[in-house]
Amino acid sequence: MAQNDIKGKLALVTGASGGIGSACARSLAAGGAHLALTYSTSLSSLETLVSSLKAEYPTIRISTHQVDLASPQLISDLYASIATAHAGATVDILISNAGYGKRIVNVWEIPVEEFDYTLDVNLRASFLLVKGCVEGMKEKKWAGLFLLAVLLHYAASKGGLTAMMKNLSSHLAQFNISVNDIAPAMIGATGMIPNADTVPGLVDSIPLHRLGEPEECANAVMMFVKTGYITGQSLLLAGGLMHK
Repeated sequence: MAQNDIKGKLALVTGASGGIGSACARSLAAGGAHLALTYSTSLSSLETLVSSLKAEYPTIRISTHQVDLASPQLISDLYASIATAHAGATVDILISNAGYGKRIVNVWEIPVEEFDYTLDVNLRASFLLVKGCVEGMKEKKWAGLFLLAVLLHYAASKGGLTAMMKNLSSHLAQFNISVNDIAPAMIGATGMIPNADTVPGLVDSIPLHRLGEPEECANAVMMFVKTGYITGQSLLLAGGLMHK
């Protein structure tokens, strides 16, 4: 089937309290998907999102889950919590969106602990999230996907994530599971870049001369979600900027 029908499917969105995560949640809800949404500290933002979604889409089920994605045990507990909240349902769509990063340019200034924590959240968490839902996806043989859409600025975590995506896509295609990743950069209305004034001259460095919008990230996510024939692809969403 060229277009995946996501109505009634269960989507897990990590980092749903942020700009990109909440935009993805809104797009999935509009398609009729049930939602399991995670947050770390921004409970009030998530509660506002959930209230809005419930008012607009009263027939979908929505659960919220606080989790520190640097903790393997909490990620394991997350899936048990989701099953309880959704009457034993397993995850059909994974949007591994939560990311972490501090802007530290010089390598000699990056503490080892900072490097480790960045990889734990940006890379290991996606690995553990995939492990937690892959068996259910294999049994359904539905073109659900692990969409690894993490806001990444560090080459190590991004490179590892893309390599993992490529490996997973080749091994899981036989189960009709598509795996892709999106690398958003210079996206406004997020914790990293609230607006164009955050960094002087920032917009001038972007070929399109503007910041991206969270909704544009959600558009790319939904393109992958609804098109099961796309797998093993990495999309840079950066207004014309190129990684070097």
